Amino acid sequence: MKASAFVYPWDVNGDPEAPARIAALGVAQVTLAAAYHSTRALTPRHPRHRIVTAEHAAVLYPADDRWEGRELRPCPAGDWAPGDAFGEAATALAEAGLEVHTWVVLAHNSRLGAEHPGTSVVNAYGDRYPWAPCIAQPATRAYLTDLAAEAAVRPGARGTELESLGWYGLEHLHAHDKTGGVGLGEAGQYLMALCFCPSCREGYGRHGLDPDELAAAVRAALEPVWQGVAPSGGGWPGIEKLLGESLAHTTRAYRDETARTLQEQAVAAVRAAAPGGFQVLLHADPVSYHVGANPGVDPAHILSVADGVVVPCAGGTGTLTPFARQDREGAVVAANFPVVAGMGGSPGTLAADAAEARRQGATELRLYHAGLASDDDLGTVRSALAGL
Repeated sequence: MKASAFVYPWDVNGDPEAPARIAALGVAQVTLAAAYHSTRALTPRHPRHRIVTAEHAAVLYPADDRWEGRELRPCPAGDWAPGDAFGEAATALAEAGLEVHTWVVLAHNSRLGAEHPGTSVVNAYGDRYPWAPCIAQPATRAYLTDLAAEAAVRPGARGTELESLGWYGLEHLHAHDKTGGVGLGEAGQYLMALCFCPSCREGYGRHGLDPDELAAAVRAALEPVWQGVAPSGGGWPGIEKLLGESLAHTTRAYRDETARTLQEQAVAAVRAAAPGGFQVLLHADPVSYHVGANPGVDPAHILSVADGVVVPCAGGTGTLTPFARQDREGAVVAANFPVVAGMGGSPGTLAADAAEARRQGATELRLYHAGLASDDDLGTVRSALAGL
């Protein structure tokens, strides 16, 4: 199975040994960040630093003139990724024999929400989520579509992986996060993800809902949860029980349509900008109402739009099956495994996990994350890939 490792430019730039070390893992490809959110990252082998603090969401290359005069535009990186950090790292990795694909984070951007609060998701209580741009807003959709095209199609890249191309919600590893005091469950998370910004209020109206009445219904449904009563039932039936079947289905129809059309537009923009044979994958979850970095999609639809998906498998490989059963010839179904033991990954079971992923229909592997892993983790990964 073809394997790719996720990498940041700062893992490579300034460390002349990094490209050969990554190639020696046995991966054929790297998925290299080109547009990324704020983070604090370990660099355990870098000769110049051990901690990199990316203070805000940024593009890791010089943006072009398409953004001139526009209110919403990507921010350049600071000293954590100066100049064309992506291009410098991509060149070094390609010279080591690795195929380079871009890693593009889209609807997850705290800087955008801080500078332009009106772009953020607004919950039923009026609280804004600055990390979560609302994908229903026309200006935000135009920004995300252009960012996808620009960040994906970098010189030397053979493909892209688009992360967060869909709805984001409450659940987010925010700085010093303190939101775990009440167990919301999947149903509560869905209700807290519903957006009531002006664009979404108008969208609910198009689907026959009064947005004020919907917001009141959401608040009423959540009141027992705040009092400590755990939502009964899981999955979609639990959401129907909490909100009511009619409201639940109508909100889902609106949100599914909004995400699908954005995904279509963004992928079309990437293809229009890319050379022939350029591969376009989306990070995705097979349950359309799920939100986050791997937003929910309809498997049949997304495999008719993109060349494939990258699917989170930290909790098991069952998430692969809905994509694999579509039987789309040539579609990539990449199983994404965390291999950093200190972050909850399991490099020691990678060989068995990969075998199970293959049985579930995976065609490729993604390994998170070559730059963050310890030497022991990398050695274990190297042994596992050698046996595949």
